[in-house]
Order: sequence, then C-alpha cells, then structure tokens
Amino acid sequence: MRRIPGFTFWTMAAALVVMVYVLFVRPIVGIADNGDFLRIMASSGLDYLDPNLSYEDKYFGNFIREFKLTSLGIGGYASTQVPLVIIATWLNKLAHSREVFDMRFMAVVYGLLLLAAFWAATRYHRTLPLASRIALGLLLVFVFADVGYIGYFNSLFGEPVSLVFLLLTVALALAAATRDRPSRKLLIAFFICAIFLTGSKVQNAPVGILIALLGLRFLRLRGDSAWRRTVIGFSAFLALGSLAMYLFAPKQLKEINMYQTVFYGVVKDSPTPEEDLEELGVSKELAVLAGTNFFTPDTPIPQRDPRMYDLFYDHMSHGKIALFYLKHPGRFFGKLEIAAENGMTIRPYYLGTYEKSEGMPRGAVSNKFGLWSEWKRTLLPNTLWFLLPFSLLYYFVLWMEWRNASSLGGRIYAETFALVGLIGIVSFLIPVIGDGEADLSKHLFLFNVCFDLMFVASVLWIVHKAAVALGGRPSYVRYDSWR
Repeated sequence: MRRIPGFTFWTMAAALVVMVYVLFVRPIVGIADNGDFLRIMASSGLDYLDPNLSYEDKYFGNFIREFKLTSLGIGGYASTQVPLVIIATWLNKLAHSREVFDMRFMAVVYGLLLLAAFWAATRYHRTLPLASRIALGLLLVFVFADVGYIGYFNSLFGEPVSLVFLLLTVALALAAATRDRPSRKLLIAFFICAIFLTGSKVQNAPVGILIALLGLRFLRLRGDSAWRRTVIGFSAFLALGSLAMYLFAPKQLKEINMYQTVFYGVVKDSPTPEEDLEELGVSKELAVLAGTNFFTPDTPIPQRDPRMYDLFYDHMSHGKIALFYLKHPGRFFGKLEIAAENGMTIRPYYLGTYEKSEGMPRGAVSNKFGLWSEWKRTLLPNTLWFLLPFSLLYYFVLWMEWRNASSLGGRIYAETFALVGLIGIVSFLIPVIGDGEADLSKHLFLFNVCFDLMFVASVLWIVHKAAVALGGRPSYVRYDSWR
C-alpha cells in the first residue's frame, strides 16, 4: 500500500508553491537596491549590465534582476553571505549563462535553505498531536514564507541570510534537545548554521556569543570526548569570531555607524544638541549636523571632511553613547519607542519590488502572499508597551516550562526559545545604539524574525496544550536518533 505523504512533505510543498509564485512567476518580486549591493557585488563577481545606468534606475525605485558576471574581487566585504552569492553565480553559469547573472538563482539558494529549515522544524516534531503538527506547518508557511521575508531572496541584501540560518539554528538546537543521544553531525550542522548567521553582518556579532553559551549547554547531552571537543571547539570559535567581527569591522563602516548613531540618533530632535555633544566629549560646533545622516547631501560640514576626524571620529565610541543613554534613561526610552514604531514592519516599503519592464509606478510594492506582514504592520500594536508585556509573559511561560521539565533535554528545549528572545532583545537595542534612527525598519529585520518565532511558538504552545488536554500525546517527546 502506497504511503500517504506526511505533514513535513505538505509543509515543504506549500512553501515551494508560494516561493515559485512570488519569486519566479511574473510579475517577479524582488527588492530594489538602496546602495548596499555594491559591497557584495565587488566581492562576488557581479556588476551592472549597463555601465551608464542612471542613479534613478539603480536605486530605490525598481528591482534589477540581471547583472553582468565578472571576475571575483580581491578583499572587499567580509560576510558569510559572499559564499552563498558565489554558489548562486555557479548555478547560474551551469544552468543559464556565463555572462549574465539572473537574480532568481539567488532565490534558488535561499529557497532551498528555507525548505531545509522547514524540513528540520517539522521532521523533529513529527510525533506531536495532529492539531499541533497542522498548526506548525501552517504557521511556518504563513509567517516565514510571507513576501515580506522571501521578497529579500531576489536581492543582494544580507537579511535572508539572517532569516534562513536563524530558523535552521533554532530547528537544529531543538532537534538536539529532543534526542537521547544526538549525533555529532547534528551538532556540527547546528554550529555551522550559527556561524553563517553570526557572520552575515557586523550587527549580528553579539548573536554568536549568545549561541555559543547555548552550545556549551550541549556538553551534558553526551559524555564522550569527541562530543566534548566538538562542543568546546565550535563554541570557542563562534565566540571569538563574534568578537573579531566587531573589532576588525571596516573602518569606513564604523565611521558611518558612529555618525548615524550620534547625529541621526542622540542629537536628532534633541532640545539641547550642543550640551549633548559636549557631554559626549566632542565639539558643540557639530550641532549643525543634528538630524542629518551619513548620506545626507550638502551638510554644513561634509561627512568626510578632514575636520570631522579631529572633531568627531577620533573621539567618539559606542561606549560613550551607551554611557550617555544610561545617564539619560528618558531619552533612551524615547528612542526605543521610535524603534518599536518600526519594529512590526518586516519589509522596507521605500524600496520598489517590481522590475522596470513591468511598467508599474516607480517604487511600487507588491503584496503577493503578504497577509502576515500586512496584518502585523497594521493590526499589531507597534508600541513598546505591547512588546514589554508580551516578552514578560513569554519568559514567564518559558520559566514555568523550564522548571517543570523532567530532563536536561527538556530544559535545553526551553532555553533555545529563551535564546530566541535574547537575540530579539539584542537585535532591538543594537540599531538604536549602533546606527541611530537610520533605516530602522530594515535594521530591525532580525528582531522581526525573533518576534515572529516567539509569536509562532506562543500560538503553538496554546494549541499543543489544548491538544494534549483533549487526549493527544505528552507535551515533551524524545526521539532515539537523527535520521
């Protein structure tokens, strides 16, 4: 008798249909460049097909699908995104063209990784009650295959790296927690995904340290020396790599972030910008730059003016900014409220999603399979006073589950979801302290992924408790091996 496909198959099939519809069927959805693509293009052998392309055609208005394939650049932007782009170019050369790169091959790479995350999340929860399995599959597709997320797949932004590898890292951590004797290949896969997540952008550097701490909890899952060496080695590499990412970040990137943090953050809308700058230890004459960002044209003092190094860059640090906000908590909470206002927006609505050839207005945004992102943006309260009680309730339930867990695996299972919340908190704070109010909705992308994971986990917890109460399987299930 032929076996009927299970819920893992149907979850992946539904996700595949959605991705094909959104990313490959015309009008194809992508995201226009805001200027970030160049650093990846230089490192991965891509250039514009038309060297004379105008500024208006390059940036903000329309999604560019085709690029010229060139030789790989030397040096350039260091990110775990680069090998993924190079893999996409190799696939392009094998299946399409050796001269022209079609961005849809980038979507193929990210799409396969997203399907792998869905496979891991459903495969290792296949013995849950039927209602729980159905809810898990539906929520994975409805939330994480939303156009707000997968629209990034047809782009050279680093956000989809954060999405797919956070989902994979969490799914593999949960898999390890639910096994009596997890395999080393599962452990190595977990750490590799964590490395790709951490190394995708400097903003994610603190995430690696948090994941390394969770990784050390795996030491007690097995007692053999090979397992212990693997855990300690990868955890140390992840933590040290995170520190190195921050310490050795490009000087130009640090200067941009510092400018944004102070002039488009601390002193933006400040009633006393001169006093604020003096408290930060820099000249008050720079108050004329309050409210400008690094890319604002024709500022009173140009951002790269040599005087800026003597008056600002050489004297400013994120430590000083953090101390300023500690002394002025009201100002800090004001900035957090602004972040919360942008915290429920997954996609950058100022960037167009259509190719110019589609004839849509410049900057038009597609809403193919965008119910979750639109509902979240328009109906969920985008205030700090919604996020705080939600997070407190989330952690209270996790603490109860952790306290009642009957095994180490059960506690690590709860700790993995606690890690998701911590990554979300860090991802919420870093843009405020590290980049001001510039492009907040995009810089809060990883926070959005974490919030959505927390939301999905909360709904699944309610469904699962109800299913168990009505006669389903026990609330915590262990498997014997990773197959």
